[in-house]
Amino acid sequence: MCRNIRVLYNFEPPTTREEIRAAALQYVRKVSGLAKPPAADVAAFETAIDEVAKSTRRLL
Repeated sequence: MCRNIRVLYNFEPPTTREEIRAAALQYVRKVSGLAKPPAADVAAFETAIDEVAKSTRRLL
């Protein structure tokens, strides 16, 4: 489940939205302890990924 997340800031070529989302997915997986959420929690899992990705884009 764990893989290295590359540095996203000040990187050439610039970080893509897909790379930011992949990093957000890894973060949410790590924090939740779940590689794949149960069916009842998919919406919350996706919302968390979207929020982390959005915050990351603002940060960068």
